[in-house]
Amino acid sequence: MFVDKAKIYVKGGDGGDGLVAFRRELYVPEGGPAGGDGGKGGNVIFRVDEGLRTLLDFRYQKHFKAPRGEKGRNKSQHGANADDLIVRVPPGTIVVDDDTDELIADLTRHDQQVVVAKGGRGGRGNTRFKSPANTAPAIAENGEEGQERWVRLELKVMADVGLVGFPSVGKSTLLSVVSGAQPKIGAYHFTTLTPNLGVVDLGDERSFVMADLPGLIEGAHTGVGLGHEFLRHVERTRVIVHVVDMSGMEGRDPFDDWVKIGEELKLYNAKLADRPQIVAANKMDMPDSESNLEAFRKQVEEIHPDMLIMPISSLTRQGVQELLYKVADLLDTLPHHLVTEEADDEDVEEGVVYRFEPGNDTSFTITRDNETFVIHSEAIEKLMRRTQFNSHEAVVRFGRILRGIGVDAELRKRGAKDGNTIRIGKFEFEFFEGGSDEYLFEDS
Repeated sequence: MFVDKAKIYVKGGDGGDGLVAFRRELYVPEGGPAGGDGGKGGNVIFRVDEGLRTLLDFRYQKHFKAPRGEKGRNKSQHGANADDLIVRVPPGTIVVDDDTDELIADLTRHDQQVVVAKGGRGGRGNTRFKSPANTAPAIAENGEEGQERWVRLELKVMADVGLVGFPSVGKSTLLSVVSGAQPKIGAYHFTTLTPNLGVVDLGDERSFVMADLPGLIEGAHTGVGLGHEFLRHVERTRVIVHVVDMSGMEGRDPFDDWVKIGEELKLYNAKLADRPQIVAANKMDMPDSESNLEAFRKQVEEIHPDMLIMPISSLTRQGVQELLYKVADLLDTLPHHLVTEEADDEDVEEGVVYRFEPGNDTSFTITRDNETFVIHSEAIEKLMRRTQFNSHEAVVRFGRILRGIGVDAELRKRGAKDGNTIRIGKFEFEFFEGGSDEYLFEDS
């Protein structure tokens, strides 16, 4: 089954908690702090595997969570960092943040990889909080939470050659006779609903991958018919082979078909108009094909005098071998990898676009919810998640930091009085107008 879209949840591993511990050694009655830092959580990494051709696996598994780091140890030993979670994806996979529609990565080459959810840092052990003023701190930090997000995966088939054209012009038949592929073939429109890939071996140590792509109709660039389901796969091909039915069956005009398909490609992506193209004038075994081909050549030359037109018959294999050699010769003159629309070649190699992260931003806002003062700040909420509130010293340190960045002063300006409830995230505490270090935290 061919699947080219998926939506999955990824989460980096949480960092390990720091440890509060003290040296307990013979003849050392008052040993100093000896709690180690927690280990880093594992990253979720997408890595390209050229052996994959579909996103089918993501239909059955939609959640990927990396392991968390190990807790800090005694004797100031660092907890072990967690292993990264490697998720294999096929070449041609685009990764998009589902919330922001931001491009995270465009993965095109074997073994290319990108971190899509970073693991959290490990919490610091009490060894890190030792100072001249506090030589035996009982403070440690919780590990940082790993990054989590929903991402969309979209696969654009990676093929050297893409067969395009209206439905029932013979694309699937052509692929079946030049490769080992066995696409579904029928005497009705839209027999092909998903891309089919086949390897064409010319026998002269040259080969290439050919894709039979679903048939186009007018308005495809706006999503009509198979629309974008087809067109996004064309973007990856290095050469376009435009298959045109020269028999004129069903009252169709070959030249009109060629113009309309070219216009759909151009409207979807202007760069496709410059993609190398060969016209495969198919069904030359039919009675009116020769006269139609002569008229077709004259009309095309007026618009595109350099367009290469190869008469073939997929049924009798007339001219098929000559077409394949022309395609191979053209591929030899082109780079092996296309530069994608979204980035230049260096960006494709890295394949990473990260969202802005606030870093050390300590800004905050305060709002009222009836008698409760609500503090909004990503940095403060992050600090809360890392604070171990079962430690009195940790609570005192947290209150000191809030006063240092001006939270207490702003609360007083807003009219906060002794005993008012203050909410930060899921925690609530009682405000003391005198600015005491001791806050009473309770789950909201």
